[in-house]
Amino acid sequence: MKKAPPPARLLRKVLQRAGMHPEDPDATTFDLAGKRALIVATNTAVMDIGKPTGVFASEMTVPYYAFLDAGMAVDVASPLGGVVPVDPQSIKPVIRCADDDRFLADDDFKVKVTTSLAIADLEMDDYDIVFLAGGWGAAFDFGFSAALGDKMTEANAAGLVMGGVCHGPLGLLNAKAADGSPLVDGRKISAVTDKQVKELGIQSTPHHPERELRGVGAAFESQTRRRDPLANHWVVDGNIVTGQNQNAGPMVAREMMQLLVAQISPSTTAPTELADTGEKASTS
Repeated sequence: MKKAPPPARLLRKVLQRAGMHPEDPDATTFDLAGKRALIVATNTAVMDIGKPTGVFASEMTVPYYAFLDAGMAVDVASPLGGVVPVDPQSIKPVIRCADDDRFLADDDFKVKVTTSLAIADLEMDDYDIVFLAGGWGAAFDFGFSAALGDKMTEANAAGLVMGGVCHGPLGLLNAKAADGSPLVDGRKISAVTDKQVKELGIQSTPHHPERELRGVGAAFESQTRRRDPLANHWVVDGNIVTGQNQNAGPMVAREMMQLLVAQISPSTTAPTELADTGEKASTS
């Protein structure tokens, strides 16, 4: 593990108390040996204004290690295959989390990120879980990738547990339900808010998650704070689990694994909805 220097670790704790990268109050240990997960991340490395971007590191590393530590085999894919750029801002010592530290010292994971699989080449029924990682880069390719839309349609038809955080749910934008309607139409979905996009001053991206998902009928959910990057919200709707931003990563990964456990053992109770409070809705 590549540890951050002590001053950075102290500042991380300050940010965590403010809401950044919170711990999961309901963290659970899973045994999912023999199951397979897929993390999908962006290929976009530069915004149209020349600013470096990519996947926000923790939105890829947190679910990756959650699935891996549960015994799952985990692959990394992208719309085009090849290099998944990591947003340099997200791996600064103060901003990154413990799973990012682990990633920076993990040669196997780094190889997967630099040689990601092309989503079009995959058979989705080879997997049990597919997680859509966010970051500003996804605003440039997830919602424009016909291949990703097709594969998420296939994943849903195969009954996979699907999820994502931040800009990741844009990967659901072109996915279809069995009747041909937008997959997210009428479904509870969370992702980056228009307010957060405005607050961070990055409005030149072609897709804004809240706007685009609402546009195809999603029942969009979020929480707000004085600064939305410090807010947190996540929601479960059927086989889809989505989170507002990087802060929901641990919770979304846990909920996805709980849904998978419920598929394996139908008598196992799975929650129907969770939000930023960490309180479970009763299962109907």
